[in-house]
Amino acid sequence: MTSVERLRIKLAVAAALTASMSCTREQTATERTKHPYRPIARAITVTTVPLLVKEEQTVLPFLKADFAKGGVLDGKEVYGFSPSTITVVEGDTIHFTLINPEDDLHSFVLPDLALSLPAQKKITATYIAKRAGIFPFVCAVQAHLPMMWGQLVVLSASSTNGE
Repeated sequence: MTSVERLRIKLAVAAALTASMSCTREQTATERTKHPYRPIARAITVTTVPLLVKEEQTVLPFLKADFAKGGVLDGKEVYGFSPSTITVVEGDTIHFTLINPEDDLHSFVLPDLALSLPAQKKITATYIAKRAGIFPFVCAVQAHLPMMWGQLVVLSASSTNGE
């Protein structure tokens, strides 16, 4: 087979694929209601993460002034949750595994759910995303506010096209 023949075959295959893809169409509203979204169980792991903490002052000397009395971090430490954004669909059941690998106490507070996260522990909890919206979650330890937060994004079941 010559190189010209191979090129013609490749072009024919590409044209056939393009034609088959252009034949697809969007589902109508009637078709979407035939297959409504069925809530599922989702396993999600969230870990506490130190970002700017007092123990880092020897590695990052500029933090000494920040953590000193009157400094920008006076009485605070900066932690985060990883991931900080969680997306699910209305009706889904979330099986959280919450990990705190540090020696500081944390908490995980979401509407209808408040958990203590003891130092160097892993805990589990179940949460049902009852309604669509964006719901903040925070660590309620005063020294970690307002920096330690995230959001649970709950999509409307009708927005998923049953998928």
